[in-house]
Amino acid sequence: MIDGICLGNVMVDCDDEQRLCEFYHRLLGWEKRKMFGRPALCNKNGIVFLFIEEEHYVPPIWPEEKGKQQKQMHFDFQVPDVPAAVEYAQSIGATKAASQFGGSEFVTMIDPSGHPFCLCAGNNMP
Repeated sequence: MIDGICLGNVMVDCDDEQRLCEFYHRLLGWEKRKMFGRPALCNKNGIVFLFIEEEHYVPPIWPEEKGKQQKQMHFDFQVPDVPAAVEYAQSIGATKAASQFGGSEFVTMIDPSGHPFCLCAGNNMP
C-alpha cells in the first residue's frame, strides 16, 4: 500500500466534454469547476468527475457485443425513488437501455455520450 493514497479524480472520456459535464451536473447537482483545463464536477465529499473530449471517441455498446467497443466502467448511483430518477434522467438527455436486468432494484440508463450508468434502489440512503 502507498501511504496516504486516495482516489483523486475520475476522468470520463467522451465526444463532447461540456455537454456531458452539464448532463451529470443536472443529474447529480454537484458543483461545476474547471480543473486541469477540463470541465469538472465535485461533490461535497471531494469526489471529482473530470470530462475529456477525445477526438476518436467511440461510445461503448451495452450490453457488450463481441468485436464492438466495450464499456470499461460504469457508475451506479443510489437513489431513493428509481422510477422518479429514471424519469428525470430521461428529461435531461439520458435514454433507458433497451436491455434491462435489474428488476425493481436498478435501471440501466445511457448518458448522452453512450456510457451506461445505473440508477439503483438506495439501500444506505441518508
